[in-house]
Amino acid sequence: MDIQRPRRLHNIDSDAVLKEAVDRIASAHKLSTARRNFLRGSLTLGGLAMLSGCMLDDSESVNTALSRISRLNDDVQGLLFDPNRLAPTYPDSMITRPFPFNAYYGEDEVREVEEESYRLEVAGLVADRRKWSLPELRAMPQADQVTRHICVEGWSAIGKWGGVPFFHFLRRVGADTTAKYVGFKCADDYFTSIDMATALHPQTLLALTYDGQVLPPKYGFPMKLRMPTKLGYKNPKHIQAIFVTNTYPGGYWEDQGYNWFGGS
Repeated sequence: MDIQRPRRLHNIDSDAVLKEAVDRIASAHKLSTARRNFLRGSLTLGGLAMLSGCMLDDSESVNTALSRISRLNDDVQGLLFDPNRLAPTYPDSMITRPFPFNAYYGEDEVREVEEESYRLEVAGLVADRRKWSLPELRAMPQADQVTRHICVEGWSAIGKWGGVPFFHFLRRVGADTTAKYVGFKCADDYFTSIDMATALHPQTLLALTYDGQVLPPKYGFPMKLRMPTKLGYKNPKHIQAIFVTNTYPGGYWEDQGYNWFGGS
């Protein structure tokens, strides 16, 4: 059997490549410490090439390799995700006041959505594609939670959210819960998507209120998806449309290299 020698690596910053690969592996938070340390300690450019199936001889192949590492990270987190395990909850006395504003734009650019004309669009693999008004959404069964928001930038805050359990809404519209993804399009041009297991998690909430009051614009009026099992960038605000699909939808930050699964 002939064994082909790998081509030489040209014009590659090996330290930067390995650092990014290590960071992506380390972001699979639910991997055991021993497994993470083994992967981080043994990773080399050759190991990265073997793991990703890519020949690292130019910047395009490096990007492809890192993308495959990230998708491997997603797959591992998805397999380890427990749909019945609840995130910690807290008493009202521990709510962070004021709760921080966070978006890809400044607070002075918060989108204003008109309440009376608002209609939530539902599309994709669902039986009922009619649009939903806010009064209709508020008439559905509601739940409250005091949970911790964890930002990928390293800070966290505890807030109180109220709204419709997402699993209840999906069943109400006849969503195909065997589909892979649920996607979101927002009034601030943000978009993201989540796995179906997280969509059906009992703490995943279509949040309509914050701390007992109508959801303020800076926190995502008229509706925000609140998921204490995901990092902050996976929690879209100002939601205008929800769709169920088997086609990978990506996301605003995910398409720029952020981990897609985004588990906290």
